[in-house]
Amino acid sequence: MTTTTQQSKPAPADNAQAHLAAFDTFEKGGARRFPAWVNELRRAGISRFTALGFPTRRLEDWKYTNVAPISQLPFKPAVNPMPVALSAADLARFAFAGLDGSRLVFVNGHFVPGLSAISKLSVGVKLGSLAAAMSSDGDIVKQHLGRYASATDHAFRALNVAFFADGAFIYVPKGVVVEEPIHLLFVAVAGEDGTAAHPRNLIVAEAGSRLKVVESYVSVGSAAGFTNAVTEIAVGEGANVEHCKFQDESLGAFHVATIQSSLARNSRFTSHSISVGAQIARHDINAVMTGEGVECVLNGLYVASGSQLVDHHMVVDHAQPRCASHEFFHGILGGKSRGVFNGKIFVRPGAQQTDAKQTNRNLLLTDDATVDTKPQLEIFADDVKCMHGATVGRLDEDAIFYLRSRGIPHNAARRMLTQAFASNILARIGIEPVRKQLDEFLQSHLDAEIRAVEG
Repeated sequence: MTTTTQQSKPAPADNAQAHLAAFDTFEKGGARRFPAWVNELRRAGISRFTALGFPTRRLEDWKYTNVAPISQLPFKPAVNPMPVALSAADLARFAFAGLDGSRLVFVNGHFVPGLSAISKLSVGVKLGSLAAAMSSDGDIVKQHLGRYASATDHAFRALNVAFFADGAFIYVPKGVVVEEPIHLLFVAVAGEDGTAAHPRNLIVAEAGSRLKVVESYVSVGSAAGFTNAVTEIAVGEGANVEHCKFQDESLGAFHVATIQSSLARNSRFTSHSISVGAQIARHDINAVMTGEGVECVLNGLYVASGSQLVDHHMVVDHAQPRCASHEFFHGILGGKSRGVFNGKIFVRPGAQQTDAKQTNRNLLLTDDATVDTKPQLEIFADDVKCMHGATVGRLDEDAIFYLRSRGIPHNAARRMLTQAFASNILARIGIEPVRKQLDEFLQSHLDAEIRAVEG
């Protein structure tokens, strides 16, 4: 269930016809290899997309994010696997050193067994391709797929429903602990502008289970490709799931994604969203607390430069009493980049003793960088502790002066303070190899950005 809203608006005729034609070709050329219930979902998805059309800035949820560059791309959905010209050596730079456990590799949304490595799993754990699971584990997939991330009011999710062909499937049965993190690596290979991947991921952690998942998105090549991903996460009663997403696609790429979690009684869910790539990146992160006693922590860091636009929209739905949620998002913006943060804490009637906190802090490195931040509270219960806040500003000149007075050069002082601002979020990641490598990556990335700012 998602509480974001988007008014229906017909798509322009040319876009509608292009997508309908692509869907017709997809359905005739291979979609029928999937179960009948999946094809019913697809038809509902394309119908909803053509009714909604691409969102415009007249819609409140898209007020600050212009997706016209995406809608104007030629639409070339990657519905079939392509010959893979990548080797394990090519992917080494996208791996996390020291991260043991299984790694599933997807190219343009399709599982590539030859590049993947699945470690020995506990009894009952299922890990692999969603396309294969729809046949081998159809009952589990049917029970969960499309049940959480609604496409009713979101055009990009509807487009994903219509065109997804594969993605990751993770199932952890009741009481099972998966000791090593699972890495899902999505590689976008856009040979031409408009190549569109629609990966669909389903993660199910049954009651009392434990799981850590790393989901990363990268690019090979500089064409203007489009990734439109949806990840659904069902966390069972008393289960504990940590999910870390890292998006570093090329600056010519476009990235739109939803992470939708359903959190059962006494479960714990921790999410980290790190976004540094893509020309336009839009992240919808939604959590629904379907049982009492849930603890939900959502962390985020976005770093943008040049003409990048990065948008985080988040809804935390307190549907049951005695739940806690805490959201911490930091943005670092340089060049003429733009950041958007829209976070809503929604407390339903009867969700008493809710404890919710939301913080968004933004650091502007240049005069031309901008951010639009909108933390929100909608509270329909009277016994709650809820707070939110947002800040936008520059590096503290007093702190810079303090460091310079101790012999640290100006540029180095700026780098130290900026890195500390980023590390405040990265330090929350509980998967040590990921935390360490992202910290090193961001340090190098921010060093280059500071040098560009200082000239």
